[in-house]
Amino acid sequence: MKKLITSLSVYFDWFFLPKITVIDILEIILLSVAIYYVMLWFKRTRAWTLFKGIIILVVVYALAYVFKMNTILWIFRNAISVGIIAIIILFQPELRRALEELGRKNFFSDLIVTDKMGDRFERVNERTIRELVEAAIEMGKVKTGALIVLENEVSLGEYESTGIGVDAVVTRALLENIFEKNTPLHDGAVIIRNNRIVAATCYLPLTARNDLNKELGTRHRAAVGISEVSDSLTIVVSEENGSISIARDGHIERNLDSDSLRRHIEALRTGRNTNKKSRREKRRAKGGA
Repeated sequence: MKKLITSLSVYFDWFFLPKITVIDILEIILLSVAIYYVMLWFKRTRAWTLFKGIIILVVVYALAYVFKMNTILWIFRNAISVGIIAIIILFQPELRRALEELGRKNFFSDLIVTDKMGDRFERVNERTIRELVEAAIEMGKVKTGALIVLENEVSLGEYESTGIGVDAVVTRALLENIFEKNTPLHDGAVIIRNNRIVAATCYLPLTARNDLNKELGTRHRAAVGISEVSDSLTIVVSEENGSISIARDGHIERNLDSDSLRRHIEALRTGRNTNKKSRREKRRAKGGA
């Protein structure tokens, strides 16, 4: 009987299941989440197109290996080290943007208490919102181009230093005066921090996306560009047709009225993201971008 049990245990050794611990389950969950977000990142950037190209090369290599195509195999083996460096260079903008997005995520924001009363500091108050909406509507009526950036958690000091310091309370009259044509401060962007205009004539990075609507000019591309590298909200008033747009998180929504504009700015104060509200708004943002 012992011999039978021993032989059976040896036979079924391959069927042995390892002991699964809590750490193993946690590791599986973390890897699953990481893979999911990596695939999302591939999907929404041009990295997806490059990744498909890499898959094609892998298939070609596999076929060359099966059919013993020695010349092709030699080329692949000698080019792999250079290829890795080339991939890093090609993916550099996407990798940088992904790391910036990772750095902007507030994983511990709910665990850290900033003060005993739990009050949340308002980056834009009701008076500032009112002045911004009124200024944008009035500038839109007379087709005065404007580019107004509302700083959020990510500091815009790098771009603030490219402009001229102002340090003034946000008012409709001041904004209209700044963006008036042929005035010293009208060219460039205004940056607002903590309900104050901190700088004007600031230079913003232009987006590298090629899927934006060809009707959009430099102001709109700059608005999308700054929204890709920060969590700011940017108001754009078109000089061509007076339409008002909002750019946030790499998305742009056009042709806003006063109510829609107010809702977007209030979302910045409450920490919501209006670009994720509905499929209809996503289609609108994509079509207008």
